[in-house]
Amino acid sequence: MTASGPIHRQTQTQTRRLPLRAGAAFDGGSESIAAARDFCSDFLHAVERGAGPPAYGGARDRLLADMQLVVSELVTNACKYAPGPTALALEIRGASVEISLWDTCGELPAIGRTGPAVVGRHGLEIVLAVCEAVDVRPEPVGKRVIATLALPAGDPAAGAR
Repeated sequence: MTASGPIHRQTQTQTRRLPLRAGAAFDGGSESIAAARDFCSDFLHAVERGAGPPAYGGARDRLLADMQLVVSELVTNACKYAPGPTALALEIRGASVEISLWDTCGELPAIGRTGPAVVGRHGLEIVLAVCEAVDVRPEPVGKRVIATLALPAGDPAAGAR
């Protein structure tokens, strides 16, 4: 285990076939946030390699930025409120990418007071604004937050459908 990387990484990508998925576990330290963002980048590169060029074209940077933003917010909240490890899964499903984060805290997130005078605590609002759908599921231990982002029109997996 390194301070800047996941404690466990499993990648399963399939060339030109769906689903494309990868998962990683993190120790819950603040370094997990940057490591999770890097994992998004690695995942998207693996998808592009498997699909062959041209992948997402000009929309790639926007997709990666949105994925990293959502993952950052979810992992930051987990590091802040859930002691212990987290598990991140990324999966291409049809015309979307599913981001799933499990953490050890059983308390379901809720949007608090909002407004321009409120400092911080906007993570869930950001995730809801960027994603097509967000689902929170209680687990026997902790919870799982599943956020769904739309893939750009130049989806590299389109040939697999």
